Amino acid sequence: MGSIFEYGKAICYSGYRKGQSPMGEAPTKEQIAEDIKILVDEGYKYVRMYDPNIHARYVCEIIRENNYDIKCIVGMDSVNEVNNKECPFEKQEFTDEDLQAHIARNDGERVKLIALAKEFSDVIIAVSVGNENTPVWTAHKVPTERLLHHIREIKSQLDIPVTFCEGCSDWLNIPEVAAEVDFISGHSYPYHCNVEVKDAVQFNRDHLKLMKETFPDKEFIFTEMGWSSCVSLDDESTYDDELFAWLEEDKVVGFVFEAFDELWKGPTPESSECCFGIYNENRQRKW
Repeated sequence: MGSIFEYGKAICYSGYRKGQSPMGEAPTKEQIAEDIKILVDEGYKYVRMYDPNIHARYVCEIIRENNYDIKCIVGMDSVNEVNNKECPFEKQEFTDEDLQAHIARNDGERVKLIALAKEFSDVIIAVSVGNENTPVWTAHKVPTERLLHHIREIKSQLDIPVTFCEGCSDWLNIPEVAAEVDFISGHSYPYHCNVEVKDAVQFNRDHLKLMKETFPDKEFIFTEMGWSSCVSLDDESTYDDELFAWLEEDKVVGFVFEAFDELWKGPTPESSECCFGIYNENRQRKW
């Protein structure tokens, strides 16, 4: 079997603008068309999205209608199916009834993902069964056996590669998931690990080495790696410029997080999670 991903520039994309969010108003198709044109003009070949929702549908429609040379990974962004007592972000005390509803909801997302991938088989190159659902800190805990169930159900209905997106170090704890997926998708954030910007790309290199040594029989790509400008725009620009140079030089597929700042992610526009974009919320290049 050949490589699933030939090298190309890759970016995580959520087009939610001021006043929009995955829980509320979605971007219009015209707004998303503006965003995708920016990314195409910048030479991106791959886009990653997190939900099989109207946002992802608009992206796929725009790529197809314009015959853009760009492919997508689309995932299902599962809610928690168990209470994670160790989650530092929220106190989880969902009832059994609540959790059963979450399970049904996640199954519904899988069904929608399969349908979207079938409809846009010319655009969607791979699908993911989740995003950061296994770490000790996650607010979206999904048991391993359920991830395996999603993988097997999707494989029974789709003839495209299936993956799961998780932190590189957390992959060491889920070898059974690694055995089932077609390729491994890892997240590597020197920013979140308090690594100095001068050492940040080496941190990513070390994660790549770890993944290749741990899973030598699996193709590996990075599906998130980025830096927030909330403290220093100079640090974000330094890291991202060095990161893109390394990915290009070594022909490593890495989805940089992310295309545009997303204000819905924090209490203020200066919050860390709002500021990972290469472009600001007004679609202006930040450096």
